[in-house]
Amino acid sequence: MAAAAPAGKLAENLLHFARVLRAAGVPVGPAQVADALVAVQLIGVERRDDWYAALAALFLTRHEQRPLFDQAFHVFWRAPDLLGQAQRLLLPQITGRLPRPRELSPRLAQAFAPSGLEQPRVGAPAEQQEFDAVLEFSARERLQSRDFEQMTPDEWAVARRYAGRLALPLRPVLTRRWRPGEPGAVDMRQTLRASLRCGGEPVLLRRRRQVRRTPPLVALCDISGSMHRYTRVLLHFLHALGQQQKLSVFLFGTRLSNITRCLRARDVDDAMRAVSRAVPDWSGGTRIGPCLEQFNRVWARRMLTQRAAVLLVTDGLDRAEPGVLQAAMQHLRLASRQILWLNPLLRYEGFEPKAAGIRVMLPLVDRHLPAHNLDSLAQLAQVLRGA
Repeated sequence: MAAAAPAGKLAENLLHFARVLRAAGVPVGPAQVADALVAVQLIGVERRDDWYAALAALFLTRHEQRPLFDQAFHVFWRAPDLLGQAQRLLLPQITGRLPRPRELSPRLAQAFAPSGLEQPRVGAPAEQQEFDAVLEFSARERLQSRDFEQMTPDEWAVARRYAGRLALPLRPVLTRRWRPGEPGAVDMRQTLRASLRCGGEPVLLRRRRQVRRTPPLVALCDISGSMHRYTRVLLHFLHALGQQQKLSVFLFGTRLSNITRCLRARDVDDAMRAVSRAVPDWSGGTRIGPCLEQFNRVWARRMLTQRAAVLLVTDGLDRAEPGVLQAAMQHLRLASRQILWLNPLLRYEGFEPKAAGIRVMLPLVDRHLPAHNLDSLAQLAQVLRGA
């Protein structure tokens, strides 16, 4: 039983190291972590270089991920802190060392703190150094119910990073297409066709089954003065979701902007910079009706195919004529599989649909959900997963 404890600590710390890499933008899945645990146990990890090479071979899939991995490996497994204690418990004869990076990547610094690992202080008492490398979730928990509008800049930065980790791909749905497959229903047409080769005797039953496909998602996000802060956080959520499935994203204020290509960048920081350059009317006015009308006229035929769902992010405070908004919403409702309306105004307990735009939109949506804090984004992730 005594030998099981070190292995458990090793597995736990490998898991935390993988989480740090994911937070920094390096995709590491559970299967890779499991393979890494087997690998380090097989090679014995008697040399630090061997450990580094094994983890790099398993965790890295792209050449540009190497600098981030090098820095993360040095910071997470360094001596005399975490790595030093690991050496004393697990790897008593580790030799060799990696060069210290000159400057820590901003993405990696964000991955470690404040919602990542609390970096141990060199020279601190042993009882204060947490070898277990437990992630500091307390800061995140305090922010779960806090309104994005009330967050400090540091808290907002943490919220944006966490929002990107909430995204879950939509559940695949049945389509009208069929393909040969076992098990499945008997395909009489193919069975009879195959029987012609055997004198008309159905020797072999052909079967088919319906194709399941993840439905596409279209997000239409308001960036007016009252909405831009909520939309900026949601864009981190949408960026992560777009890495997993087909997603189209449009921003609208006084005009409609297609930012789908901007969000295809694998690095979230690069994606957000591209969005900022592409959209000129942040924090301006809002014309929901005309912008939705433009989407219906120019983009809907291409985007709202294959039973696409629409994510509409706005407070419904429109300056245009209610009739324009109503016609645009009716067209959008008919063209889409469902409309999920995310409204930050639902943060108020006494919310009532008094604005004309809200009264027009409310009967034409399938779900009306809050979108003002991390809890509401977690709820959205579950709703999308079950959509």
